[in-house]
Amino acid sequence: MDFDSIEIKKEPTIIFMGTPLFSAPVFEGLLTKYKVRAIVTQPDRPVGRNGEVKMSPIKEIALKNNILCLQPNKIKDALQEINALSPDLIITCAYGQILPLELLLIPKLGCINVHASLLPKLRGGAPIHHAIIDGYTKTGVTIMYMAESMDSGDIISQKEIEISDDDTVSTLHDKLSLMGRDLLLDTLPSILDGTNKRVAQDESLVTYGFNITRKDEKIDFTKTSKKIYNQVRGLNAWPGAYCILDNKIMKVWKCYRTDNIFDKALPGEITSIYKYGFGVKCSNGEVVFTEIQPEGKKKMKAVDFINGYHDKLIGKVLE
Repeated sequence: MDFDSIEIKKEPTIIFMGTPLFSAPVFEGLLTKYKVRAIVTQPDRPVGRNGEVKMSPIKEIALKNNILCLQPNKIKDALQEINALSPDLIITCAYGQILPLELLLIPKLGCINVHASLLPKLRGGAPIHHAIIDGYTKTGVTIMYMAESMDSGDIISQKEIEISDDDTVSTLHDKLSLMGRDLLLDTLPSILDGTNKRVAQDESLVTYGFNITRKDEKIDFTKTSKKIYNQVRGLNAWPGAYCILDNKIMKVWKCYRTDNIFDKALPGEITSIYKYGFGVKCSNGEVVFTEIQPEGKKKMKAVDFINGYHDKLIGKVLE
C-alpha cells in the first residue's frame, strides 16, 4: 500500500464564541457533531434585583462538557491565548463584542457568524426585536464570514422564516435559535472542505437593528395602532414597552388593535373599558392593553388593574 497517497483528515480545531440564551442551542447542536477546543464568553455578571453573579448559558454548557472557558473583559486581552490554540475555525453567535481584525486573521478557515436576520437586512445587536418592531413580515438566519465592519461579511448560507402577526420577540427568538443551529450544521461541512459559496452583501439593501435603548421602549401614542402593536410584541418578553400613568411607569406586555375612532380624545387618552382590557387613543384608532405591569408590581391582566381603579381610568392620559 502506498501510504504517501493516503489523505489524513485531522479533526478541525474549533473555538465557539457566544454568550446569551440564543446561542445555547447553536452551541449544543455543534457539540453533537464536532469537538470544540474552547469557548469565549462574557465574564460572569450580577443578574436581577438581588445582584446574584451568574455565568452565561454558554459557560454552563462548556463546563458540563469539560471545555476550556475564556472570559476576557475585552476580547483583545485573549488574543494571545486564542492564537496559542491554533484554531482552524472560529464560530460566533451573539458573543457581545466587536471582534478586532487581529482575531479575524487567526483561524485558517476564518471566522464565521450565526446572525439572526436575512443580511444585509437588520445588521446590529437586536435584529429579532427590530424585525417585529419595524414591521417585517419575514426574517431568518444568515451564516456569514466576519469582517471588520459590523455584520458586513460575505454570506455563506441563509434560511428564511415568516413572522406571524402574533409572534413576540420571545417566540421569534426561540424559532431563530433552533434555525441557526440547524443551518450551521448544514453549512459547516462545506466550510470545512472549502466548497462553500461566498456572496458579497448588497450595500444598497442594508438596514439596521441596533441594540434597544430606553427611547425605543417608550410608547408614542401619536403613532398608529399597528406600530404600537408591533412595538409591544417586539419588546415582549424583554425589555418591555412602557408608558407613564399618574407619574408612574407602566409596562405593557400585551395588546390588540381596534378601528374605533375617538376624534375628541387626546393621543394616549384612555377611552374605553373592554372585557379583556382598556382602550387607549392613538393616531388612527386605539390599542387595547390586556396585560400590563404597574411600577413596583408583577405582571397582571388589565382587567384586574381596571377593577382596582374602578371607574377612574376613563379620561386619564397616558404619556
